[in-house]
Amino acid sequence: MWWRVDTAEDVLAEAARSAAVTHNHPEGIKGAQATALAVFLARSGADKESIRSEIQDRFGYDLTRSLDAIRPAYRFDVSCQGSVPESLIAFLESIDYESAVRNAISLGGDADTMACVAGGIVQAFYGAVPKQIAREVRSRLPQGFREVLDRFESRYGSANENPGMA
Repeated sequence: MWWRVDTAEDVLAEAARSAAVTHNHPEGIKGAQATALAVFLARSGADKESIRSEIQDRFGYDLTRSLDAIRPAYRFDVSCQGSVPESLIAFLESIDYESAVRNAISLGGDADTMACVAGGIVQAFYGAVPKQIAREVRSRLPQGFREVLDRFESRYGSANENPGMA
């Protein structure tokens, strides 16, 4: 089960419901759904080409571009259509968790958001956030955020249960 839901259709419905609060625009909802579906597919064992194909077919994003082709002309773009496809490409060109985050940041623009999107997908795909990175990030979170994370992990399990990566 993907934390709370176990079908692609349920993932899409939950993504739309959650996005409506802060991104209540068709492109915002589309971006949330594409991201959530990519995470779901990654956690379900899909390979990168299957994820690329499903997201392109369902949402119409061009995921055939390369980071090298995007980088020279890319500018700050907070829209979902201007950042979600690039975040997905950062994941698709990754070899591990850190490379996906670095790929996203290398584009510039809304780099923190794009690194979060790519990082969420890549964590699902490779199985965990490397222990050193998770430890450092956790140490920087306010206590209240750590408590939320602890409650989540208590209920659904840790995102770092893969012993090879964690």
